[in-house]
Amino acid sequence: MLSAEQIINYQAPSDCLKDRIILITGAGDGIGKAAALACAQAGASIILAGRTVAKLEQVYDQIIDAELAEPTIYPINLEGAVADDYDTLAVNIDQQFGRLDGLLHNAGVLGQRTPLSHYRQDVWDKVLQVNLTAPFQMTQALMPILEKSGDASVVFTSSGVGRTSRAFWGAYAVSKFAIEGMVQTWAAELDELGSVRVNAINPGATATDMRAQAFPAEDPQGLKYPAAIMSAYLYLLGPDSKTVNGESINAQTR
Repeated sequence: MLSAEQIINYQAPSDCLKDRIILITGAGDGIGKAAALACAQAGASIILAGRTVAKLEQVYDQIIDAELAEPTIYPINLEGAVADDYDTLAVNIDQQFGRLDGLLHNAGVLGQRTPLSHYRQDVWDKVLQVNLTAPFQMTQALMPILEKSGDASVVFTSSGVGRTSRAFWGAYAVSKFAIEGMVQTWAAELDELGSVRVNAINPGATATDMRAQAFPAEDPQGLKYPAAIMSAYLYLLGPDSKTVNGESINAQTR
């Protein structure tokens, strides 16, 4: 495994994801959009998953305009999806591609920034559903077609507050602590049993809508934009991290 500094500064070969099939949730904007474009540029065929079709179509058009492999749009609302929806997703991918080489769980919601004693139950349920239960159910359903790949990478999204929590981060922090634990558990269960590896990535302070929601007074000019942190994503989704399993890495120093 590369060092933390080497991962952040990783220079991905231009075709490091050539012929790979990669599904990205929350692919309509922010980090998900940047990852879709970066992975497509690196040679992958992208499955654009998200709830807002218009945004997914814009990303689709950008990839087509760049004369890259035609992506697939798959509308799905993680807040309301159930196990059968993920089983259907798995069947569709299997029928169209025959395997899945990468799965990036990027979609997430912030919830409230308030003391736990004042946290609303409906918001708690939504955050845990989207940030934790949905990626668990999706991974579980897609595992059989991930196992058909000779080198499959599952990447969950963590956070600094999922390692050391801070006051008022509520269900978001709890969901990210759980993601860290799930990654370690799944990685241990898969270790040396096949070709699937499971890791987590912490994007860090990035200029996204969620960051603006969490820190409304922050000047985004002092933050990196999503396209500037893609080195770590390409590393985890590509063959150079084939032996990396059960790790939680940072996409930037901040």
